[in-house]
Amino acid sequence: MKTALQSQSYRVIEVDRAASGLSQAASHTPDVILLDLGLPDRDGIDVIGELRAWTHAPIIVVSARGQERSKVEALDAGADDYLTKPFGVAELLARTRVALRHLARSSPGASEAGEFQVGDLVVDRNKREVRIAGERVHLTPTEYKIVSTLVHHAGRVVTHQLLLTEVWGPARASETQYLRVFMANLRRKLEPDPARPRYLLTEVGVGYRLLDE
Repeated sequence: MKTALQSQSYRVIEVDRAASGLSQAASHTPDVILLDLGLPDRDGIDVIGELRAWTHAPIIVVSARGQERSKVEALDAGADDYLTKPFGVAELLARTRVALRHLARSSPGASEAGEFQVGDLVVDRNKREVRIAGERVHLTPTEYKIVSTLVHHAGRVVTHQLLLTEVWGPARASETQYLRVFMANLRRKLEPDPARPRYLLTEVGVGYRLLDE
């Protein structure tokens, strides 16, 4: 991982324990944090919680724990993305680029206005409208709010709980079937082939990801 990132001109600080990782993160304030959950001195989930107490830097978990429960736990604790070992260098670099773009969008002074575009899908946040191949698509207010939330987190996994909470509030944070109905409707409106979604991707058992590139 270090070699791959350095080959793309990233500066990498490498540590092998939670304590030294937290210390280095505080000293160097990295733009992106890559975190293994299986650390010798502490569980990575606890480290995510401690980091989130003071930094908004994107956290990408890289772990051999491939169970859905582990992914949801890490993402709900504050991680931005999750890579299950083994993974390819190209995927690591792509997820890192996504994390940096999200950092730029969420930094102080960053605007939520303007257009988001991927392929033929355009979300115009000034006009609060969505277009596919130049044609405006009618969305209900709730559908637009779902899309807007996914745009804000574009490229990242958004857990069911987070999406439900941001769109409907904490009272419906566990109603994943309710969310699936809305996502199915959105795919019928936005996807060329709803059975093979191009933009609104499912992370099975975890949540959804809006394609970013």
